[in-house]
Amino acid sequence: MSKEKLLRNLPSVDELLYDEEIKEILNRIPRRVVVENVRRVIQETREKILKLKDSHLTDFNVDKENMITEILIKANRFMEMNLKEVINATGVVLHTNLGRSLLVDDMMEDLWSVASGYSTLEINVDTGKRGSRYSHVEELIKFITGAEDCLVVNNNAAAVMLVLSTMAKGKEVIVSRGELVEIGGSFRIPEVMEQSGAKLVDVGATNKTHLRDYEGAIGENTAALMKVHTSNYRILGFTEEIGLKDMVELGKRRNLPVIEDLGSGVLIDLSKYGLAHEPTVQESVNAGVDVITFSGDKLLGGPQAGIIIGKRKWIEKMKKNPLTRAFRVDKLTMVALEATLRYYLDEEMAVKTIPTLRMITEGVDTIRERAEKLMNLITSMKLPLYIDCREDYSQVGGGSLPLEKLPTRILTIKAHNISTPQLEEGLRRSKKPIFTRITEDLVIIDLRTIKERDFEDICQGLKEVLK
Repeated sequence: MSKEKLLRNLPSVDELLYDEEIKEILNRIPRRVVVENVRRVIQETREKILKLKDSHLTDFNVDKENMITEILIKANRFMEMNLKEVINATGVVLHTNLGRSLLVDDMMEDLWSVASGYSTLEINVDTGKRGSRYSHVEELIKFITGAEDCLVVNNNAAAVMLVLSTMAKGKEVIVSRGELVEIGGSFRIPEVMEQSGAKLVDVGATNKTHLRDYEGAIGENTAALMKVHTSNYRILGFTEEIGLKDMVELGKRRNLPVIEDLGSGVLIDLSKYGLAHEPTVQESVNAGVDVITFSGDKLLGGPQAGIIIGKRKWIEKMKKNPLTRAFRVDKLTMVALEATLRYYLDEEMAVKTIPTLRMITEGVDTIRERAEKLMNLITSMKLPLYIDCREDYSQVGGGSLPLEKLPTRILTIKAHNISTPQLEEGLRRSKKPIFTRITEDLVIIDLRTIKERDFEDICQGLKEVLK
């Protein structure tokens, strides 16, 4: 059969629209969406025919039923929300691609009430006059951190840019060469600094920077000393870096402010819970750092935000910087951040309730119990698979605690009737997507990042893929 004849056999748009299955979905999906996907499937089939080699023409048939099935799939998928809840079975707690921190379930009512109604975002209830959106979290942040003042923007990169634009535009900022980090998405500290208008002066070596390196680089155009916490990597071995107190003392001697980009921004001492010590925000405040920036959606466990704290005179200047409006957060971020911060008024409650803290501090015994329960549920379905429960390690992720290995329990699964990549893809394409990882030709399900309410969806996903 020739390509011309195959093309003539393609059904028309009207012919497909009169099909009973297509007519049925027109009752629930807008006609323009269905028509567009009918045209798309016809066009895709046409292109497939045109690309056929002559030797394959006799094997190709225009299958109307397959085209209708594809139209139904595309139309239904178009109507689904693209941003949807998934199950994180990777064991990476702060999974950037899956949304990082999980918010506390109990704040759902507060979020919805603010989202669906008018709110006190920028009004003072007592005076009836315009207020500041930052006032909702200012007292909380100052109380928890001990800082004089604070400001919240939409992420930590914006926070760093705003700080540098305010304090050092057109001037020099001295940073250790070993702290010129890449913060994700190929954005690097030197690039953020360049966009802010500040000029980078890097000192020392990759592995060692001394106080004399900073002191020797200070000149008439120096605006600030800056320290960047390498929260997403570690340099080990023959290394040396300057402590905060020494840098603050140098700043005072030379009348220069000290800026610290903490990155992850942890508000409690994690070493009390068996983890490596991560410098806390409060330690930086107590050391006398003038301005500190950190993220809201990493170890703090809240929504995406960049939090700036420090000396009032600097924060006041930042509030007047035009970039502040460009970087400001919306009402949903503000209410989620406020609700999260309130748990930090009681450290025990924060660790128990904030999902990020709860997951990274959870003991392996409770994880084992969940693993055994899920394994029993999967085994009871008698699906064509091999399953085992093993010891393994989870990761904190999100550029936080890079060397920390969290003991966990995993389920290893291998299907009898499909390949491991096919099983992984099938779970990922489930009605509620399930993201796993593959190791040694086994699909890995890490129970550290799985809630018990996810069990039913995991079982259903396996059933659909392996049926």
